[in-house]
Amino acid sequence: MIILDTLLIGGLKFVLNKIVDAVDSQLNDDGVVREELLAAQMRLELGEISEKEFATLEADLLARLREIRERQRGPTPAPGEMRITGIEVRFDDGSGDTDAEDDAAER
Repeated sequence: MIILDTLLIGGLKFVLNKIVDAVDSQLNDDGVVREELLAAQMRLELGEISEKEFATLEADLLARLREIRERQRGPTPAPGEMRITGIEVRFDDGSGDTDAEDDAAER
């Protein structure tokens, strides 16, 4: 009985994870949104929708594109959070002399 419950829960968990992955890929795929934008432009050119309807669709699709790109970039750090804490400089004069590199790093 316990084995069946474990298998059932494991199977459901697997299926739900696959669904989550599929939805996540659709939400973060800007190609789908671009295709929708191109389709809206075609519908406008063919006279199927008005300029006003196209403007509304375009604004919505461009907002979705911005959201996708922001999610792909990750969270933006707050102002003042980024600092340069150190820089390492190496100098290679081609002689293979490691002392030359150490001397240049001290300069």
